[in-house]
Amino acid sequence: MPKPIESKLAPAPAPATNGHDVAEAEIPPPPMEPFADPPRAEWVGTQSGMPLPLMLLGMQAILIASFLALGVAEKSSPETSSDDKFEQMYNYYIGVALMMFVGFGYLRSFLQSYGQGAVGLTMLATCIGIEVYVVVDEFLTGGALVINIATLLQANYAVAAFLISFGALIGKISPKQIVVLVVLESIFYGTNKFVVEHYFGLNDIGGTVVVHMFGAYYGLTIAYVLGAPSAAAAANFISSKVSDVFSLLGTVVLWVYWPSFVAGMAPAGTPDTELQVVQTVLSLAAATFVTFAVSSLVSPEGNLKPVVIQNATLAGGVSIGILSSTPLTAAGALTVGSVAGALSTFGFAKVKPLLEKHGLHDTCGIHNLHGMPAILGALLSVLIGFVPGSAFSPLAQLNGMLITLVMAVGTGALSAYAMMLFGDAAPRGLDASYWEVANAGERLSA
Repeated sequence: MPKPIESKLAPAPAPATNGHDVAEAEIPPPPMEPFADPPRAEWVGTQSGMPLPLMLLGMQAILIASFLALGVAEKSSPETSSDDKFEQMYNYYIGVALMMFVGFGYLRSFLQSYGQGAVGLTMLATCIGIEVYVVVDEFLTGGALVINIATLLQANYAVAAFLISFGALIGKISPKQIVVLVVLESIFYGTNKFVVEHYFGLNDIGGTVVVHMFGAYYGLTIAYVLGAPSAAAAANFISSKVSDVFSLLGTVVLWVYWPSFVAGMAPAGTPDTELQVVQTVLSLAAATFVTFAVSSLVSPEGNLKPVVIQNATLAGGVSIGILSSTPLTAAGALTVGSVAGALSTFGFAKVKPLLEKHGLHDTCGIHNLHGMPAILGALLSVLIGFVPGSAFSPLAQLNGMLITLVMAVGTGALSAYAMMLFGDAAPRGLDASYWEVANAGERLSA
């Protein structure tokens, strides 16, 4: 009997990229060694500073003491004084909370080995941000502290900025650094919002400037200062079909509830809220329409890039926010969304690779989803300000945008250096660095 011929397989070719500048796991990875203690022990002993449990428990104790010292007034504000207004505000709160916990969390779960970190640490950052921002806002604005639905809704808007910043840093910072990020950004976000709205008269009903623009460029500055992952760690920043589907689930949740995010910033019971909802939906629809077209157009293979569909379809919501209470007509809202979707798609195709060549590693592409569309919306508000009868002052809108950019970059740099004090040597881009994982086959790459 002839001897069987042994099969010698050639190494698997490098998988194609999916648009995140990371590989899509079309080809099964080679067998991995079971996760063992020795590799983890190489870095676990290098962690320094205050342990995470002590940091979290200490912060919670400080926050409880702060609420006691502030003397919370257990009463409703005029914004929620009637049952109808409370129901409206509560519905907006539910929508915005779902965006924070589910939408942002799952949108960032595209990394196949960082799903627990994306969703779980988003949950942690949201809860820390809500508590910290309520205290920070009280110190900035003064007066009696009232805790109600409106208070929690405003805290969630602040959290949105924090999670946008976190998007540029997903997989690259430790849980302790996330805590530092949220605490510092609470202070700087609140300060910027107070300054541009109260001293410069910025009209930003949908948070295009104070939330999206500030969060994006604050996070991008930190990402630049901290630096890109090492070549070995970069291999962990890969996606798969499953992780891309979960990320797309986050996109859908954000898409559906985005109108609540925009309309919730208006006082309860005002007639503008319906206009804001309608124009936001139209802008999102147009952005989605155009994103599918342009994504295929700019792709060398003519296919759809997961990263583009996951993100650029939402760009219309970013740009329309600041304009949402201005009657643009249906055609105007569709135009804003179309331009925003095309701009965001172009950013993923051309701008993101260019920035990475210059040392700016933006994990989730927040510059393309939040940064550039926010600038577009802000500039449109400046132009509309020249129309007689407009609610915008061109100078106030321009000053608000420029001050926000300066504040975001300046405070982002300071925050990055503070965060460096809380870093560790854990491998980046892996849940196994900080989580107990069900599949213990993840490799830890430095």
